[in-house]
Amino acid sequence: MAGHLRLRQICLVAPRLEPLAGDIAAIMGLTICYRDGNVAKYGLENALLPVDTVLLEVVSPLRPGTAAGRFLDKTGGRGGYMAIFGCDDPDRRAAHAKEVGVRVANIIDHPPYHGVQLHPRDCRAAFIEFNHTEGSDDILGPYPPAGPDWQRSIRNDVTQALIGVEMQSPEPHALAGHWGRILDIPVSQNQGGEPELRLANGSFRFVAGASEIMSGLTFRVSEIAAVREAAKARGYAVSGDSFLLGGVTFGLAA
Repeated sequence: MAGHLRLRQICLVAPRLEPLAGDIAAIMGLTICYRDGNVAKYGLENALLPVDTVLLEVVSPLRPGTAAGRFLDKTGGRGGYMAIFGCDDPDRRAAHAKEVGVRVANIIDHPPYHGVQLHPRDCRAAFIEFNHTEGSDDILGPYPPAGPDWQRSIRNDVTQALIGVEMQSPEPHALAGHWGRILDIPVSQNQGGEPELRLANGSFRFVAGASEIMSGLTFRVSEIAAVREAAKARGYAVSGDSFLLGGVTFGLAA
């Protein structure tokens, strides 16, 4: 089943959409391609920025009592909210998730787009969604959540790709095994000996930490020093080649 699974989108949640979405665009050299009015029914507003063919989304609650707001309360604003995967058959993957004890929380059916969101408590660390868009076998094909012309907003002069996701847990091997079972991917080891799940267009690595969260994103950039300076100019504290933004650590790699 794993062969056709790709990282499609990473979602961060913030108390307010701005200045965060604008800061991400300015620091990382990205362009906001879409703001989806459909998320208002969930009490949210959002902005999406393509990082090559992976979408980086920021959502923010507009009213009390939203799932995103509860996530912020629970984590203190630390950690990514959702990992979204493109695949051939979301329903089959949801059935497989049920077999390993993970409930379905929400089904989104807006033809040609069909998505299945799994229960965050069962997933641990972050939401997982599987989706498929009819006629979008090309990774640069239609993807309705990102708007009608998302491809035109791809910029690669500063940020070239989102290449890795860091997951944190007091038991990183156990969390890696759990996500591996949900995604139907074998757990491997990276060069540092950390458990890792490898996809066609990126990897998830699992590290030791106090709580279970999606703790970091790694981006390949054209010039690390320039992005570091852009982060400092916007008032973010840079440590080595990384800085905290939108509840996750943005790591920079050449």
